[in-house]
Amino acid sequence: MNIYETVDQVIKELADYFMHTVNKAIADTGECTVVLSGGSSPKPLYDLLASYPYKAEIDWDKMYFFFGDERCVPFNDAANNGLMVKKALFEPLMIADSRIFYISTTQSPEESAKKYSKRIKAHFKDKPIRFDLILLGLGDNAHTASLFPNTPVLNEQKALVSAVYPEKDQPPRITMTAPLINEAHAIVFLAYGENKAQAVKFVLEGKKDPETYPAQLINAEDGSDNWFLDENAAKLLNRKN
Repeated sequence: MNIYETVDQVIKELADYFMHTVNKAIADTGECTVVLSGGSSPKPLYDLLASYPYKAEIDWDKMYFFFGDERCVPFNDAANNGLMVKKALFEPLMIADSRIFYISTTQSPEESAKKYSKRIKAHFKDKPIRFDLILLGLGDNAHTASLFPNTPVLNEQKALVSAVYPEKDQPPRITMTAPLINEAHAIVFLAYGENKAQAVKFVLEGKKDPETYPAQLINAEDGSDNWFLDENAAKLLNRKN
């Protein structure tokens, strides 16, 4: 548990953790696979990583970028996670397209999920599918990636990627499943703001009920789970370490 007084401190410490983690993976294996999250919370992190010293201290040409989930909207839609990260991180760092695995939304959600799963398998080839680092957010309803409360994907055990149909006023989603996420070497939750406090409390200290609090499904099988919170998001927790 990593709790800091301000949001700026949270972002700075997470950027340091990101740098350390990816540099170690590159030193150990010659490359690093990272799964990024969308939404508004991680954008300040991407902006910081695209600036000095981080842009100079990471060998970006040895990294591969994936996405934990995507809304089924066109790539040029402001709600598209890939577009947000492209503008905040990939373009400033001039990351080659060959190292970016966007989730296509030009097919049906089911076809898009199958296609993304195939691309993941093709990248890892005959190696175990274990990402070095997965960044996750937390919704105020305790969802993470696009693992929404009371959706069938929460019970998925075989598929790497699945289509998701949230509430009627939201577009369909494509998401990595909990079993795939849990294989990662390191998983990081980023949450800040008072509006996240109740969800943080339910996920970390509430009764075990992943149908209601899907983020409870995330628990690294043979890796590390990390939370980066500000004091507002952590204020309802009984334990702070």
